[in-house]
Amino acid sequence: MVWKPRLTVAAVVERDARFLMVEERIEGRLTLNQPAGHVEDGESILSAVERETWEETAWRFRPDSLIGIYRWVHPGGDTFLRVAISGGVFEHDPDQALDPDIESARWVAQDELQTASDDVFRSPLVMRCIEDYRQGFRYPLALLQDVE
Repeated sequence: MVWKPRLTVAAVVERDARFLMVEERIEGRLTLNQPAGHVEDGESILSAVERETWEETAWRFRPDSLIGIYRWVHPGGDTFLRVAISGGVFEHDPDQALDPDIESARWVAQDELQTASDDVFRSPLVMRCIEDYRQGFRYPLALLQDVE
């Protein structure tokens, strides 16, 4: 068997002590996640996080730093590598259709996230990325290199 981790990105965006989150339906249940998704073939990590944020929230995302790279093994066996990137948003289009699995994009207060039960989140990666962001984990985007 060939091991193939899934490469994903997540945007961590804070404004006025609120985080940009998406409510998405996964296997019939409503969960909270950052704007996040898979890096597509031929796509850079930064392009992927900009695209995913747009498709899931209708906000344009401007990355400013790397928070971290996380490995998580889903209970079903798949391994995910998540690259969490902080930044800001600009240019919102309220008429933009969101990805089909996304119920809504909304700004969620930090204290609401901290008091939510773990089963509200898509994965344990969601709060881990926020906690690391809040602790000041910031690395230069230059660490994310595409070598051709």
